[in-house]
Amino acid sequence: MGEGGSKRGPYAVGVERRQRILAVAARRFSDAGYSQTSLAEIAREVGVTTPGLTHHFPTKQHLLLAIVEHRFDVAQQIAEAAEGEPDGTRTLRLLQSIADTFAADPGLIDLFVLVSAETADPSSPAHELFARRYERVVEDIAGLFDAEAEAGALRRDIDYRALARECIAVSDGLQLQWVVTGGRIDFSALIRNHLDRIAPAIAARRARPSG
Repeated sequence: MGEGGSKRGPYAVGVERRQRILAVAARRFSDAGYSQTSLAEIAREVGVTTPGLTHHFPTKQHLLLAIVEHRFDVAQQIAEAAEGEPDGTRTLRLLQSIADTFAADPGLIDLFVLVSAETADPSSPAHELFARRYERVVEDIAGLFDAEAEAGALRRDIDYRALARECIAVSDGLQLQWVVTGGRIDFSALIRNHLDRIAPAIAARRARPSG
């Protein structure tokens, strides 16, 4: 092979196959339902044997958890790619962008709510996943708020970790309501309403001109 060419090694092929399995499983779980979808069906569409699929994901629950973890990764990537000046609206705009991303793939909202129901059981793998990822998400969002406060665009006397938890709780609660209403609520619009109410409460107080 020429100097500019390269062969894909087994690791690259394995990563690509794993991503393909996740994509097919997410779509099938969303379209047909988690309980109605078998690993054999997913493997057949991916073009691998069932043992080949279970090499990456031993059970259907492992596959479901991986899909939900990928959803956490997407939100984290959006946060890490946040751009713009810390003008007091950057973090709120970021949270809206994450909500819009979730709303654009409603099938993943169903799966997220399905997995989150298991988190109350400390022995469930979902419990450890959510506990670990929630702490990271809280710190990421709070850090973005803190940066805007340091820049003088937001108030400094607010517990932004508590605010981050509140924003996550509102998002998760609205996703649950989206599922139980059969998608009849406008998830993105309700998140926007919540963030619009927060914005003036956290904005830095500007000194009034004298005279």
